[in-house]
This record gives sequence, C-alpha cells and structure tokens, in this order.
Amino acid sequence: MFGPAILPLLAILSAVNHVGAALPIISAVGSKFFTSDGNQFFIKGIAYQLVPTDPLVDTNQCKRDAKQMQDLGANVIRVYHVDPTADHKGCMDTFDDAGIYLFVDLDDFPTQIQPTTPSWNQSQLAAFSAVLDEFQKYDNTAGVFVGNEVLTTGTALFHIFCILADNSIAEVSGAAPYVKAAVRDIKAYRDSKNYRKIPIGYSAADVPGLRPMLQNYLACGENDAERAEFYSLNVYEWCGDSSFEGSGYSELEKNATGYNVPIFVSETGCREPRPRLFSDQSAILGQDMAGTWSGAIVYEWIEETNNYGLISYGPKVDPQVSTDALEGFPRSGTPSTVSPDYGNLKSQWATLNPTGVKLSAYSASASISPPACPTSTAGEWIVNGNARLPSLGQTLDSAATASSTTPTATGTAPKASASATGGGTITGGKEVTGMILGLLGVLVGFVVYL
Repeated sequence: MFGPAILPLLAILSAVNHVGAALPIISAVGSKFFTSDGNQFFIKGIAYQLVPTDPLVDTNQCKRDAKQMQDLGANVIRVYHVDPTADHKGCMDTFDDAGIYLFVDLDDFPTQIQPTTPSWNQSQLAAFSAVLDEFQKYDNTAGVFVGNEVLTTGTALFHIFCILADNSIAEVSGAAPYVKAAVRDIKAYRDSKNYRKIPIGYSAADVPGLRPMLQNYLACGENDAERAEFYSLNVYEWCGDSSFEGSGYSELEKNATGYNVPIFVSETGCREPRPRLFSDQSAILGQDMAGTWSGAIVYEWIEETNNYGLISYGPKVDPQVSTDALEGFPRSGTPSTVSPDYGNLKSQWATLNPTGVKLSAYSASASISPPACPTSTAGEWIVNGNARLPSLGQTLDSAATASSTTPTATGTAPKASASATGGGTITGGKEVTGMILGLLGVLVGFVVYL
C-alpha cells in the first residue's frame, strides 16, 4: 500500500522482538523518529567530545557522565570523532542503561569531505564504513552523520563577504553532490551487510544563502537509495531573551514544513549574552516546532576555551603540569555543573515533554513525497536539479554540477582540515554569525544612503 515507505515501518515492527536491549531501537519513518515500541522520539541531546580522538573508551568516565546527564534530562549524545578499532562496549552499555542514545559522525579530520575541493573516494568510504561497522552493534545508536558543516563559508565576516561578493556561497554548494554520494554509498553498504536501518543523514551549517536548497537537495529525487534519511542544522540564532519570530526560528519552521524526513537541530546554545537561557528549547520542543522538528542537541558538555560547557572536571590547570588537561581544562573526573547554565537547561527540559504521534496512527503518512530538487541560482546554488551524483573517485566540474553530464575522474584524496565543531574548541562565538547577518541590512542601507 505504501510502497518503499513501508520498509522502515516493517523494520520497526520486527525490532519489537529484539532481545537484550534496555532501550527500544530508533528508526526513521516518514518525517519522524519512532522507537520500536511505537512512540515518537524527540531529542534532548548534548554534544559530547571530551577528547579529540574518542570519548567513548573510558567506561568509568562514561558512568560518571551518564549519571549527571540523567539528572540534566538528556536522552542523546552526539560524538564527532571516534576510533572504530577501540572497544566501546562499556560506554555504550552505560549510556544504554541510562536511557541515552548516540548520534555519531562517520568522518574524521583526514576523511571529511572538503567544501571547495570536495572528493568522495574509496579511502573515505572504507573509513566511514569502519565506524558504522563498530557502532551498528549497539541498539542505542540512533543515527550517523556523513558530514558536519561540509558546506560552510567560515567566519561571520566571511559570510558577509560572500553575500556582497555573490559567489563564494555558490562555490561551496558544489560540494553537495559529494555529501549525497556519501549518503548513497553508506546506505548501500549498510544494506549489503544486513545491518538494521540505522538512520543516515547530515549535519549542516546554518548558512542563510543555502536555505532551503541544501535540505531539499539531500532529500529530493525519485531514487530513495540516494536520499538522506534525516537532516539536521547547527543553529546559533536564538541568543539571550529572543523569540520565535525575532530569532528567525519561524523561518526555519516554514522551510521545514512538509519535509519528508526527520529534521532536528544538531547544535544550538548561544554563549552570549550570559547567562545562557536555552529558551529556544521551548520553541523546538513546544507547540511552535514540535509538530515538524524532532528536538535539539545542545553544544556542549565539557567546559573548555570556547566557554560553551555545561559541566567541568575541576579548575583550569597548567597543561604542562597535568597530562589529563587539554588547553588547561581537565578531561576526566567527577562532573561539576556550570551555574546557572546547567540549571537553566535542566529547567527548560523538565517542562518540555512532547508526546507527538503514535506510529500506529502515523503509518499512513509514511509515504510523504520528497521535495522538488532545487534548480541552480546565480551566486547561491550551482547544483541544477537532480544532477547525476559522482561515483567513487570522481569529481564534478562546474559545468557538470549545473547539468546532468558525466563527472570527470580525478581520484584525488581529501586534505585534512579543522572542523568547526568536532573534536576541539571553538575560537569564536558561532552565534555572532546570525547576529552580524541581522545587521547586514543596516549596513547595506547606510551604504545606499551615502
């Protein structure tokens, strides 16, 4: 009756009989996440990257943190970098027992898709697959990302330059086919190994010039094998005592209405002005957005140089003296809450418990039509419609991206670069981007006046 859309539904129903898991399994059906017991799932998440390499290998530390996260009200962690050869059973079982799921990024610094010189090759596929091999073992793996902020224009000032120059945003949009090719090949690998249907998606930078083209592109097309199974957005727009309309969240809701796969906020939590209020959670998990969005992940767990942390493991120390401290911040120990930020978030989440819809009542909506593929727009989006995706080792020139011609083979390997969010600290406030863009109209008006 529902065609291909019935497959994830069948996967959920079969998972009900799964033995030995404390948590029900998460699957994507239509535009929502559901647990294997038939309830809609909403994310109350925390970005969790204590160390650059892998925070899921120290079972004792995971036990201390999981207990504190239970107090906070979290049900999800996001981890950006892991070692697929390490033993994660202790930490994954600990978080499972605490009622906490994992969204994990498949890439790392050497393997991530680059924004202006993108490639997708066998080495990248093998590295991504190795992470999936490891974490598909655990029932509390809720989803995987094939990329984090691949299409990004950098700093806030560079955002303004891109708008004025009217070309740099278009340049990075050419990386979108590689992200979608990664989705295609990881889905094919997952299915070839007969793994459960762990949702596969992407975490995007909030670049206004790419809205809503990127989210529609990753979910468009007639070929389900190429479409992302969820989409998420790193959003730093609701800062301080803002509002649904004033923050721009109303525009995010408008763009997501009628979307065919789950969508959620994969990073949020402005650090300025202080204190951090997290009042955007009342919109995301409340009546304004909960009918469309599947929750949010707050950045981040540990306090470090970027000043986004909700907890610390003690006062800052001399990194030359303490080998456990990165940039002077201890990376293990008993978590101490950062006040009043931790309490503010805990209070927000305590009052927000959306129930959504039961799977049994929603199943008829599982065949939501995908959005139309965006056409190329000068200075903004250069991928024209449902252009042919690159195969392994191939790259698209600008002409191919704007049509359906065959990609040209290069086989170049990606270069390592620093991620804007994963594995380390942030040197600038992400929320500044949204704030400066909001002032751009004033600047342009003043120039015109002169």
